[in-house]
Amino acid sequence: MGGQVSKQLQRRRALAAENKTLIDLKQGCGCDFPGCDYRPADRKNWMAGLDPARVHVNKIVWPGTHDSATNKIGIPCITRPFAQCQSLSIYQQLVRGTRVLDIRVNQDRRICHGIIATYSVDVVINDVKKFLTETQSEIIILEIRTEFNYEDPPEFDKYLEDQLSEFLIHQDDHVFEKTIAELLPRRIICIWKPRKSAQPKPGGPLWGSGYLKDNWIDTDLPSTKFESNIKHLLEQHPVTARKHFYRVENTVTPQADNPVLCVKPVTGRIHGYARLFITQCFSRGCADRLQIFSTDFIDEDFVDACVGLTYARVEGKA
Repeated sequence: MGGQVSKQLQRRRALAAENKTLIDLKQGCGCDFPGCDYRPADRKNWMAGLDPARVHVNKIVWPGTHDSATNKIGIPCITRPFAQCQSLSIYQQLVRGTRVLDIRVNQDRRICHGIIATYSVDVVINDVKKFLTETQSEIIILEIRTEFNYEDPPEFDKYLEDQLSEFLIHQDDHVFEKTIAELLPRRIICIWKPRKSAQPKPGGPLWGSGYLKDNWIDTDLPSTKFESNIKHLLEQHPVTARKHFYRVENTVTPQADNPVLCVKPVTGRIHGYARLFITQCFSRGCADRLQIFSTDFIDEDFVDACVGLTYARVEGKA
């Protein structure tokens, strides 16, 4: 018992020190970066607002959500707080400005986060299609993977192709150099990551797992995650020299040996430092590597930060 108490006291001290590190960094460095003052007039159509003929795919800073389809997961007030990473529906996220979705499925085509499952993936697909029919120039990266410890849903690649065929941008390394206007009317880069089934074929309508990479670490300590994100970003090639997408997640994860196991208060430890992270990318020489930036419980300011940096790149200011 005494050992557990001592361990928790050490963790509290470590967390307090990490919080102070980020607070001091923000106070000392501020959160200014090229495009930081930009606010899209219409987040639902922010790509259109930047002029699709001028926006190259590899210049976009894509606002993404982590565990995107968890808004109704679990039982409210009982299991939901331990698995919910977003409070908005997929459609609402897209309207808010999200352009990268992280979808996890089980063998029954149900959305899940670990052992907790929620609605059918049909709900996600219908929300995506609804959004695309209401807009004209917005491009979405739709990442769908089989959740860990589950089997792949049968014939899921065929399901995705049947459901989204008219919107799918076919796998092609030249896509990264093209403008949004050159991709239209196709609107979705769909990355399918099965656990055991065959990867999508080159040149086909679905993209393989190698086209979206990240370096996720399992920690609830905000400064540790912040610095890990910077370290791994520094190891990447600039966006203009890559033929894959690279994601940075501005999130931290509840730990089993910690009294606080609910997602929202834990991930909130880093949530407010997205703009600081972008500022530090410029200070430390890796801003030209930032591409997909994802978060839990996405808000307007997070979207605006990503769109602002995209605007600065398009205008040649970053």
